[in-house]
Amino acid sequence: MGAMMASITRELLFFLPFILLALLALYTTTVAKCHATHHQWRRPKKKRPNLPPGALGWPFVGETFGYLRAHPATSVGRFMEQHVARYGKIYRSSLFGERTVVSADAGLNRYILQNEGRLFECSYPRSIGGILGKWSMLVLVGDAHREMRAISLNFLSSVRLRAVLLPEVERHTLLVLRSWPPSDGTFSAQHQAKKFTFNLMAKNIMSMDPGEEETERLRLEYITFMKGVVSAPLNFPGTAYWKALKSRASILGVIEKKMEDRLEKMSKENSSVEEDDLLGWALKQSNLSKEQILDLLLSLLFAGHETSSMALALAIFFLEGCPKAVQELREEHLEIARRQRQRGASKLSWEDYKEMVFTQCVINETLRLGNVVRFLHRKVIRDVHYNGYDIPRGWKILPVLAAVHLDSSLYEDPNRFNPWRWKSNAPSSFMPYGGGPRLCAGSELAKLEIAIFLHHLVLNFRWELAEADQAFVYPFVDFPKGLPIRVQRIADDQGHRSVLTESTM
Repeated sequence: MGAMMASITRELLFFLPFILLALLALYTTTVAKCHATHHQWRRPKKKRPNLPPGALGWPFVGETFGYLRAHPATSVGRFMEQHVARYGKIYRSSLFGERTVVSADAGLNRYILQNEGRLFECSYPRSIGGILGKWSMLVLVGDAHREMRAISLNFLSSVRLRAVLLPEVERHTLLVLRSWPPSDGTFSAQHQAKKFTFNLMAKNIMSMDPGEEETERLRLEYITFMKGVVSAPLNFPGTAYWKALKSRASILGVIEKKMEDRLEKMSKENSSVEEDDLLGWALKQSNLSKEQILDLLLSLLFAGHETSSMALALAIFFLEGCPKAVQELREEHLEIARRQRQRGASKLSWEDYKEMVFTQCVINETLRLGNVVRFLHRKVIRDVHYNGYDIPRGWKILPVLAAVHLDSSLYEDPNRFNPWRWKSNAPSSFMPYGGGPRLCAGSELAKLEIAIFLHHLVLNFRWELAEADQAFVYPFVDFPKGLPIRVQRIADDQGHRSVLTESTM
């Protein structure tokens, strides 16, 4: 009962700001209509647009409550199911206080993402910008977004992935797995995944080492920060949003101090020590202002940590329920480990990573079924005509990626974890990291993290759920109980020698 009340309270707090936004939008619309009626005699009548079918829902709040109602992550939820069944894959609604077109159509979703900046524009709620910063890549549009994205892409280039990031990913993987108990240990897999990705990003963004006091303080501040990002934007003392803004200030203080120390070090003529991280990269390779660099680092810490950790936790969850997939994974990675020994190598190479073929199938299926990124916020900036429908300029449009990934007309038995479906080429409807000019800059790093972690996980551990749990959408994806698992260390077999007993690399 307590958990149920907490869930209801969380949902009510989340919905409250949207009620206020809806009231403001209604007032604005009413004033505009009155103004338009007053001058109607001066204007020629326009042809009525052929809008997609749908309904506006309740006064003031529209259908926001139903759209954001919690549901299992491996489904689209009752709201989407009912609306698609009644209106089709493209329908209109009133969400977040705005007139909205919702798309569960693969073709329209792809069309939206490919026409970013021409017909559509990124348009996230203002509260997101308040927490991540006005220079965050998530909220920027146009040239400002392209400049920030170019810096991120250069830092995450294929050369750096091979030479720098792959060894770092493996080192941080082993640091986490070596901390696990050898037998009958029970802990939160979601927490461990978050710890792994946070430490990795903190190291590569600001050269902060895991386990150090400063890193741990930053990680705890980041937990508070994250709770505010996904909470109702109510900015008064005691709320999650208010606490997140205070944590944002603390995190930016740490980043700013790192920046000042780095600039001082760079100013010394005889300084030969250079940290190969994003902070140094931004200071040397860009003309960004101090505020821009702070927001860039904060937003990449958020993007590079949160989605990757949840995808990894989902992979652990799905694999626990599919022993056949675990066995095929283990066989693939035993063969990679065998070739590694033959060449006398102690670390994974890029060639080893490219041999993880079935692992990529597991990753794709995890992203398709788990849908860490459920939908995207876009705004129509020019009148659009698509498939017989008119979508007016100024409307909000939501491409729902999860609805496409769980579409039975595109994927056979879509609610079942089936990594073997990916042994053929991925369909164009598969867009777990978005697409077009705003395709996630860190998508390749995210897949590398999951693959390397799974390599060492399946070679060294067996695991099972210690308590029943499943991922829910709130609308962010989360395991209510933290995904508690029980692990058992695998004895060295088939010639595989565990690296967990070796010294830290």
